[in-house]
Amino acid sequence: MATASSSLHQPMFPQYPSLSRSSRFHPPLRLSSLRFPSRIRASSAVALEPESSTQLNNGLEFDLFSCPVCYEPLIRKGPPGLNLPAIYRSGFKCKSCNKSYSSKDMYLDLTITAGSKDYNELQPNRTELFRSPLVSFLYERGWRQNFNQSGFPGRDEEFKMAQEYFKPVIGGLLVDVSCGSGLFSRKFAESGTYSGVVALDFSENMLRQCYDFIKKENPAFSTTNLALVRADVSRLPFSTGSVDAVHAGAALHCWPSPSNAVAEITRILRSGGIFVGTTFLRPSFGNSSITSILRPFRQWERSLQNYNNLTEKEIEDLCTSCGLINYRSKVQRSFIMFSAQKA
Repeated sequence: MATASSSLHQPMFPQYPSLSRSSRFHPPLRLSSLRFPSRIRASSAVALEPESSTQLNNGLEFDLFSCPVCYEPLIRKGPPGLNLPAIYRSGFKCKSCNKSYSSKDMYLDLTITAGSKDYNELQPNRTELFRSPLVSFLYERGWRQNFNQSGFPGRDEEFKMAQEYFKPVIGGLLVDVSCGSGLFSRKFAESGTYSGVVALDFSENMLRQCYDFIKKENPAFSTTNLALVRADVSRLPFSTGSVDAVHAGAALHCWPSPSNAVAEITRILRSGGIFVGTTFLRPSFGNSSITSILRPFRQWERSLQNYNNLTEKEIEDLCTSCGLINYRSKVQRSFIMFSAQKA
């Protein structure tokens, strides 16, 4: 296993020397950026002042990640760094509920059921579909490319569009939820415009594919600012207000509960943070009276389908109801890219 090449306590990208401690978007891995109290007391009664190192006694440190059960910050033991080797060699434990988390293969499992031996939770068919080894393998090998028939511009153009929306939070931490095989996670990390990128998905096999692509495209890239995390989008393992940017590419229609997911995304975003997503649109009717008449039938139809395709108005209403502001969108046939901001 390669040795971690970077520390969480050092700037990862020298091209952003202007990101000072007072900047809202300095690398968000210090205690102050996680918005802890002015003095934090570990089990050994060692107190830490703000803006000091996160290092505790016996090689322990408070980490970027939080427990998905109670949302308390996890204590990490192992080499520092937001990169695959360092995380793989680290152990994580919640100081509140005493639950431990560790890496499986090359991703960190931060689901509520991580470590369970007998309990197995039944997931919706669309969730299980993307956990399939075959679908995970095919996703970047033809599956995703077929989206262009519905108006999706393609990986490079969608990345450029997302980067435009993310300009206000350049230099911050980006979480790519429902990342699949890391199609965009790798682009965001390679761009060098973020202090860290977390590729997050519920599918174990999608994360394995992401790791395989990383090793194939650029083996040295595994020691940079990218982490692979297994987690539930409706139970994100981050402290409230600790993330600068969230991306969800072709994902919203796959979520069992879009409202729970967007509420969680809103919770983890900092004030001013940006959420950008793409999805397949459901056709809408211009006449509002016709729309209201058909709504009950559409909801019944949706319950029989595998996917939650929404109209543009429904997506805007969902974001607004979860407390997001400054909603914007671009539509091309059944494709929509939308953006909203945490107040």
